[in-house]
Amino acid sequence: MTTHTAQRLAIVTGASSGIGRELALEAARHGYDLLLAADRPLEDTAEAARALGAQVETVQVDLATAQGVDQLEAAIAGRGVAALLANAGHGLGHAFLDQDFGAVRHVIDTNITGTLDLIQRVGRGMRARRGGKILITGSIAGLMPGSFQAVYNGSKAFIDSFAYALRNELKDTEITVTVLMPGPTDTEFFERAELTDTKVGAGKKQPPEEVAKTGFEAMVDGESAVVAGWKNKVQALLANVTPAEVLAEQHRKTAEPGSA
Repeated sequence: MTTHTAQRLAIVTGASSGIGRELALEAARHGYDLLLAADRPLEDTAEAARALGAQVETVQVDLATAQGVDQLEAAIAGRGVAALLANAGHGLGHAFLDQDFGAVRHVIDTNITGTLDLIQRVGRGMRARRGGKILITGSIAGLMPGSFQAVYNGSKAFIDSFAYALRNELKDTEITVTVLMPGPTDTEFFERAELTDTKVGAGKKQPPEEVAKTGFEAMVDGESAVVAGWKNKVQALLANVTPAEVLAEQHRKTAEPGSA
């Protein structure tokens, strides 16, 4: 079994399934000990990571709340964090005016507020110790107006932009910030967001292990951003030159309820 040190501690949020689970296993393969957080049970991920030789702790919390972030910070217990993989997030389908605002607020508080709170707390510790890696899971969704996913895409536009800005602020330090921009990925995302009856929900998706491997390698290399999958790379390039109104209409065709 690999000998681990506290300086090789990685925090992975949203680690119960999907991309987060696979990011945790990538970290375990690369010799990190793990502190895993999610709002759902984590034992499946924890057992798989332990089988790869990692020491693993879990915290089941809702990172949309300040209390959840407090609990995760308490579990860190002042230890040096070598890598923060801020992956927690979820979507919300249907038309904005038909959505429950409590659900809207939870998306914003999970994808933005809780993510930034955690990054600031952990990032300050990294700055004090003069080193660390931060991987933030954004999305190519942040590059286009998301009709029938308006709040989710808007939250990812915020995260994508924030990651680049934070990276620039830290460019003279030993801390790197990388944003992972997946496209549609084969996870529980579409069920949780009630998007299974949409074209994007029913369509072909990238395996989460591929997305996680791409993101993890980019973090290790200190890259600024990485789009997972060649089709998504093409879509990201086109989004930069396509008028926003056209993008919104294109998105409508894939995310409108009943479009499957």
